[in-house]
Parts: sequence; C-alpha cells; structure tokens
Amino acid sequence: MIIPSFTIASIVAKRTVATMECKLWCCNNKPAQMNKDLRILVLEDMEDDLEIIEYMLEKAGMQFKTKRVDTKEEFITALHQFNADVILSDHFLPTFNSLEALSITRQAGFQTPFILVTGAISEEFAVNTLKQGADDYILKSNLTRLPSAIVNALKQREAEAEKAKANEALRTQYEELVKINKELDSFVYSVSHNLRSPLMSVLGLVNLAKSEDQNRDNFFNQYFKMMETSIHKLDETLKEILDYSRNARKEVNIERVDIRKIVDDNLERMQYMPGAQDIRKEVIIDDQFPFYTDRYRFSFVVNNLISNAIKYHDPDKAEPFLQITVLTKADKAILEFKDNGIGISDKHLSRVFDMFFRATQKNDGAGLGLYIVKEAIDKLNGQIQVVSKVGQGTTFSIEIPCSALPTVMGENTTINQVEGHLHP
Repeated sequence: MIIPSFTIASIVAKRTVATMECKLWCCNNKPAQMNKDLRILVLEDMEDDLEIIEYMLEKAGMQFKTKRVDTKEEFITALHQFNADVILSDHFLPTFNSLEALSITRQAGFQTPFILVTGAISEEFAVNTLKQGADDYILKSNLTRLPSAIVNALKQREAEAEKAKANEALRTQYEELVKINKELDSFVYSVSHNLRSPLMSVLGLVNLAKSEDQNRDNFFNQYFKMMETSIHKLDETLKEILDYSRNARKEVNIERVDIRKIVDDNLERMQYMPGAQDIRKEVIIDDQFPFYTDRYRFSFVVNNLISNAIKYHDPDKAEPFLQITVLTKADKAILEFKDNGIGISDKHLSRVFDMFFRATQKNDGAGLGLYIVKEAIDKLNGQIQVVSKVGQGTTFSIEIPCSALPTVMGENTTINQVEGHLHP
C-alpha cells in the first residue's frame, strides 16, 4: 500500500512539533541532576531499542551517558558501580524481568527513579508496577513522552530529598528543644529544692528568736512576725514551683488507687492549717468500682482543692463546710469539692486556671496551684469545671477516666500492679 505524501508529511510534522515541545518543556523544568550529564542505566536486551531511546533523549536536548545491561548479574553490578541517576527497564529479558529488577533496586536501598520502557502491556500490569515502586511506564510506541517522564521522576526525587532534609532538620530541632526543656525543668527543680532548705533554717531561727524574746517589747515580735510571713510566702512559692516541675517531669504511672485513703490522708495532713479546725468536713465516697490512675497526680489534685477550700473559707459564717463527694464508675471517677467559702467573682472565674493568677492577695503562693491542678488533670485525660458565687461558695467538679490497660499505655506511661488490674 502506498501512503500519500501528505500523510507522511503530517506524521513527520506532528513528531517534530512533539519533539520541540518536549525539548522546550525539559529546558524549562530541568531538576538539579540535569546540570550535569545524566547517568542512565538501561536494562534492555535490544541494541536497536537503546539507540531509539538515545535518539529521543538527544532530540529533547538532554545530555546523558547510558550503560546497557541485559542480565541480572550485570544489572546488580551496574547498580552498585555505575551510580545511575535514573533506570530505564524493559519488562521481558532473557534471564529475568523488570519487576525483579525493581525489587533488587529497592531492597538494595537505592531510591533511583525507575521507569518501565516496554512494549504493549495491560493496564492492570502497569498499575501493579507503579504500586510496587516504579515511577512511571512508557510504551515503546510512544517514546516522545520519555524525556518528560525522566524529568518528572528526577524532580519528584529532588522534592522528596528536600522534604526529608527539612524533616530531619525539624527532628533535630525538636530533640534540642526537648533537651533544653528537660535541662530547664531540672534546673528549676534543683534551685527550688536547694532554696527551701536554708529557708526552713531561717524560719526555725525566727521561731527560736520569738520564743526567747517573749518578755521583750512587742516591737521586736512585730518584726519577727513580718519576717515569718515573708518566709512563708517565699516557701509557698517555691513549693508551687516544685509541684509544677514534678508534674511536668514525672511520667504518668498507672496503678490501682485507694481513693478513700488518699482523701483521708490529705485531710489529716492539713488539719493544722489556719482555719482548718473551724471547717466541718463531710466525705461521701462510693468506690464500688476499682479505679486506676496516676497516684501522685490524683493525690495532688485532692490536696490542692482541700487546701484551697481551707484557705478561702469564710470565717464570718456560722458553719463553714467542705463537702467532698467521690463516685467511681466502670470507666471513670467523678469528684466534687463543694464549700461555702468566700467564692470567686464572675470577672475572675474564667481565669482561675491561668498561670500566676491570684484572685486575692490572701494566697501566699505564686498563683500556680490551680494551674498545676488543671495540668495534672489534663495529663490524666480528665476534665475540671468550677462554679462559684461571691459570698456563697465554690464547687469544683472533676471527671477522670479509669485508665484501663488497653487504652492508657503510651510513650510516657508505665503500668504498675498489672496483675492487680487484671484480677482486682
């Protein structure tokens, strides 16, 4: 059959336009690897097919050096020695195929762009090849797309390398920040702990001097009282800083806790606080379900809320009271601390859990107590709410989930008494 000359001219024109477009595209979009001769490893058993590939790449204005191999042994050797920028592979070869070559490449740790260049293949096979890690596939009947496919694959690897570099920089920065944070926590803990010891010695000397000067003028006792008050304030601030540091540094340690004992121990510990003897305490505990949480943080929350109720009780009321109610369920514990103290104004209520916030100067501390309570409850994945009216009192409501073994274990969590949990 004779093909009309206008048809041949049309085909040549189309191929020329396609080649020019490809050349222009490659020039405008070339990745960093193309600033030098590309090293292209070609897995192909037909010398003629390699020549056609080289011709198409030259037409696109690409500078390159090729190495052709057609056996598994030659491919493995070239993979380690040729230092290819891209791999082009036919599928059917005398001793193995492209999928084996791709597997060898990736298992050896090479992320070199891998492009399948082959004859007719099914769409299913092409998709499977891409899923296994190939970057693209080109039919030998449509090699005009090969230059742009190579450029795309190289640009993709370049982007992935930049992303990996950025991720590594972020990881390094994160590790440095974690290290700095740990060092800062250790510093705060050490300084606060070391300051409290001489502070207690000074307080002891003040008390001794007061007892020795009972018969002296009240003028001296007044100064001793002022010194004692200042020391107590400083001690309370240091104690809050220590509590903050412990809560930040200490891992969440899950175990079965005796809620009744924790409440009783904290009430006993604070029975000599100023005003504690004037407050009627009522404790209602329904703990029919075993409860698992972090003992230290749970006790800290109970301690702080009892202390708050005592500090801010209303001495003018006939019967100041603190009611503590605890109910355990299968999945959580519900706590309520209700008092009829001085209460909190509406304008201050939304800020009670803020760091360094003090609604009244009556507090000797730095305003960290309720902030740390909120932080501790957050670490236990719990919630806390407060309702208060000036002159009527305050109620803190808390829910803390029971930390069951299947859900609580995490990066910073250890489990004690596991057998006790499994057999309560």
